[in-house]
Amino acid sequence: MRMFFLIIFSAIVITVLAISAWTWPELAQEAQDAKKEPKPEADAKSKSEPEAAPPSLEGVLVTQLMAGQISAGQYRRAVEGLAARDDDRHPMAVPPENA
Repeated sequence: MRMFFLIIFSAIVITVLAISAWTWPELAQEAQDAKKEPKPEADAKSKSEPEAAPPSLEGVLVTQLMAGQISAGQYRRAVEGLAARDDDRHPMAVPPENA
């Protein structure tokens, strides 16, 4: 019984590899054509609209951290300040204990 499953599995793998090899030149050609010809709507969009700004201060901080504009320590201190400010503005209401 194991041999039967091994033969079926091998046949499926060989079939998938054969189909992939058969269609590979077409896929490669499509990828090259896509690189050569930029889509007109993509060009119009990139020229008319600036890149969207991050929606939150946390997003700005992460962007600056990834770009190397601030260090990890500066990022941590800034996030600590944001957490403290958030705690001041929106304190967490803890329900009373009913023991």
